[in-house]
Amino acid sequence: MIRFNQVIKRYPGGYQALKNVTFEISKGEMVFITGHSGAGKSTLLKLIAAIERPNLGSVIVNNQNVGVLKDRALPYLRRNLGIIFQDHKLLFDRNVFDNVMLPLQICGFDYRESHKRVRAALDKVGLLKREKSNPIELSGGEQQRLCIARAIVNRPTILLADEPTGNLDTEYAHEIMAIFDSFHQVGVTLLISTHDESILQDTEVRVLTLRQGELKTSQTAPAAG
Repeated sequence: MIRFNQVIKRYPGGYQALKNVTFEISKGEMVFITGHSGAGKSTLLKLIAAIERPNLGSVIVNNQNVGVLKDRALPYLRRNLGIIFQDHKLLFDRNVFDNVMLPLQICGFDYRESHKRVRAALDKVGLLKREKSNPIELSGGEQQRLCIARAIVNRPTILLADEPTGNLDTEYAHEIMAIFDSFHQVGVTLLISTHDESILQDTEVRVLTLRQGELKTSQTAPAAG
């Protein structure tokens, strides 16, 4: 489903974020990407979504080489992707409901179907009763759950999450991970970047470890206990 083959990504100025990275992720896997700040975790996720393009090598998603897709083809690629950004990217001039509705409006979904999907997504993350609130009224954990609702409202087959628990306390972090696990149980492919290795202790997961842009290990972390 996702395959990197000798991927190199350089940014203007010569900074090399990823160096000859190769791995493969099967449909329905949940994989964590770990590493220090600046290791290349965010870049890796952006390459999957074609927000960034590789300089060399190939990034294959659902049998498409996304690095060479035309701009007009990107909306079709992203319909199968849910993306949770590190900086949230919430719209603070719109309420909770309208934030989640936005991706469906962009894709041209039917009005009645859109409302049904938005309420289902908000219910899934426990925010249905806050649908008329503005994001600024939500706690940090609630804002993160709002981001998850917006990412899953189009029912993606692949969910990408960039440091989703980075600014949360332990209780909220475990709540967010429980939500991700529920998606994994129904067959969604998940890639979650994190520098907090403590969240890997609750389940047996596959871990890709980056260091200075190089993939150092790809292994399964044993379950705690």
